Amino acid sequence: MSRPPRALRIPLAAVATFALLSALAGMIGLTVGGGMGVPTEWLEGTGFDSYVWPGVILGVVVGGVQVLALVAQFGRFALAWGMHAAAGITMMIWIFVEIAILLVWSPLHGIFFATGLIQTVLAVLALGAWPRPFFARDAPTSSATQF
Repeated sequence: MSRPPRALRIPLAAVATFALLSALAGMIGLTVGGGMGVPTEWLEGTGFDSYVWPGVILGVVVGGVQVLALVAQFGRFALAWGMHAAAGITMMIWIFVEIAILLVWSPLHGIFFATGLIQTVLAVLALGAWPRPFFARDAPTSSATQF
C-alpha cells in the first residue's frame, strides 16, 4: 500500500495530537484538579463517586489510542491509518457514552465528537477509500444485475 498524501498525513497528526493533549488535560483536570468544577451530582447513578476513575479511563483509553496512532504514523507502520480510524472511533464512543451516562450535553461534547469524526474520515481516506474520479460509477457486469 502506498503512503497517503501529505494533505492527509498532516491533518491526521494534528487532529490526533489535539485529541491526545485534550485527553491528557482532561485526565489531569479530573484526577488532580478535583473534577475541574464539574458538579459531582452528575455522577449520581453512574457507579463513580468522584471523577478520578473517569479521568484515568479518559487518559489511558482515549489518550492511549491516540499515542498508538501517532507512534504508528511517525514510525511509518502500515497499521497507522487503521489506528487513526480506531482512535477517532474511540473518541466518538467516549463522547457518546459520556452523554448517555451523565445525561448532560456541553458544546465541548460536540467539538470532541467532531474531532473523532474528522479523524475517522481522514483515516478512511488515507486507507484508500477515496474513489478516483470521485463521482465515477462502476460499470455493470451484466444486464441481469441492473436495477
